[in-house]
Amino acid sequence: MSGTETQQKTDKLTGAQIFLECLRKEGVKEIFGYPGGVILTIYEALYNCDFIKHYLVRHEQAAVHAAEGYSRITGKPGVALVTSGPGATNCITGIANAYYDGYPLIVFTGQVGSAQIGNDAFQEADIIGITRSCCKHNYLVKDVKDLPRIIKEAFHIATTGKPGPVVVDMPKDILSASCEFVWPETVKLPGYNPNYNGHPKQISKALELLCEAERPVIIAGGGIVASEAMEELKQLADKLHVPVTNTLMAKGVYPETDEKSLGMLGMHGNFWANHAVTNCDVLFAVGTRFNDRITGCLKRFARDAQIIHVDIDPCSINKNVKVDIPIIGDAKNVLRAMLDDFNNNNYEIHHEVKQSWLEQINEWRNKRPKIEHNSEKLSAITVIQKLYEYTKDMDPVITTEVGQHQMWAAQLWKCDKPRRFVTSGGLGTMGFGFPAAMGIAVADKDRLVINIAGDGSIQMNIQELATCVEYQIPVINVIINNGYLGMVRQWQEKLYHQHYSETKISGPDFVKVAEAYGARGFRITKEEDIIPVIQQAIECRQPVFIDAVVDEYEMVYPWVLAGNPINKVLLSNNCPIN
Repeated sequence: MSGTETQQKTDKLTGAQIFLECLRKEGVKEIFGYPGGVILTIYEALYNCDFIKHYLVRHEQAAVHAAEGYSRITGKPGVALVTSGPGATNCITGIANAYYDGYPLIVFTGQVGSAQIGNDAFQEADIIGITRSCCKHNYLVKDVKDLPRIIKEAFHIATTGKPGPVVVDMPKDILSASCEFVWPETVKLPGYNPNYNGHPKQISKALELLCEAERPVIIAGGGIVASEAMEELKQLADKLHVPVTNTLMAKGVYPETDEKSLGMLGMHGNFWANHAVTNCDVLFAVGTRFNDRITGCLKRFARDAQIIHVDIDPCSINKNVKVDIPIIGDAKNVLRAMLDDFNNNNYEIHHEVKQSWLEQINEWRNKRPKIEHNSEKLSAITVIQKLYEYTKDMDPVITTEVGQHQMWAAQLWKCDKPRRFVTSGGLGTMGFGFPAAMGIAVADKDRLVINIAGDGSIQMNIQELATCVEYQIPVINVIINNGYLGMVRQWQEKLYHQHYSETKISGPDFVKVAEAYGARGFRITKEEDIIPVIQQAIECRQPVFIDAVVDEYEMVYPWVLAGNPINKVLLSNNCPIN
């Protein structure tokens, strides 16, 4: 793999200096990292660097999550820099998280000297072997002259096709070696050619099927965010009069306050969305890989529907769900081609038939039970609902950790724009939300950024309070403190005879923890405190912990138990709907 190189040559630079020049060429302005012995030459070069701002995290996992948060809000690749051995292995969870959710990252890892590789040297780890299954591509740099080409290719691979993380492993001697810096202006990778344009005949077949459908549904996935296809999706749904449900990763790609929005589907999604998918005759899925959280029992998933699937990753087509019309291509290009086809030809839409389908969905929607909280203790749902109502007009970005609070937030937060709800979907990573929020706040310094956390998840990367205080990154953490690993406890209550084995979790005084780090801390124990505390947290423009002490036994509903079809939904403890 090689690129076409420019003939512009410079004086000799070290590998570390070349590394920084490559980042400059790629337009990188912020990176997240943690130094160590084998990459000290880079940190020496950074000492007087005036074009890159380095953020010193307190754990390497947080560097990768912060870089992913940066990527999610900007659409650009985030960059993390760590040392060899434990520095690199601490990144694995973050790399896997970005891989499963499809966001572009470049993770630069240090490595022991080339001559020491394979000799069990101090702080050596085979990061190439370790990351092979959880990144889009990886490189071991073997010659300093290859470094510009490899970095150029890494950014190209991370941001094209289905986005994802790329790992570049840099031995110590490569960073110290010198050569002339030659930047390749183009990338030539003969074996890597993503297909961006769907097949015209498949597109026409799909459009004809959608027009003829009596009970169509669109599933919008995270690929729509990656391709910036939101406007095309909205236009197509409006023209064809088709309701839209979204995956967790696609909140906001179709306005959730729109009358045709069914909101989120799946295990803890809206039951009317689940019923619509189960009973549809044509299912149009765009940019989703049909994971088990949205399909439930595969044998009973949309079993009477003809399925159209658009995805840029050919490996996602027919992987989990057998489809009738596969279209490999970029979501934006495919939807635009469908719109052009529709506008240029006389497709007939039976509006009255599709309207009756929408009315049927609304009948299911109207069956939703009123949420009742019978405990005297504060409800987590109330905290999140009031947080939404108070801040929705401020256009905040919400991040979450993983657990009950994540699902409540996904259910209650109505997003009309993409890149406003950032969460870990495919891997379900506790500890993701706080550093991701940090990266978002670095990328968009005027944005209100709120992380909704659990008392278990927040302790996974709680040390990043120090990073936020040092750089004055005003992330607000709302901790839903129920004294349990709530989602696991919920499963134990329903499926394991209320045997709460190792899910009762003791935590620190989060207000004192915040103050010890130099941040602000608040506590909420009753409903009337919620709005005043949120107001103070926003106005102080500092890193904040809000400890919301809530009912420990509150449950997340709707709930589709694992293995069941998605239309078999529990709406409360003893209220199933089929």
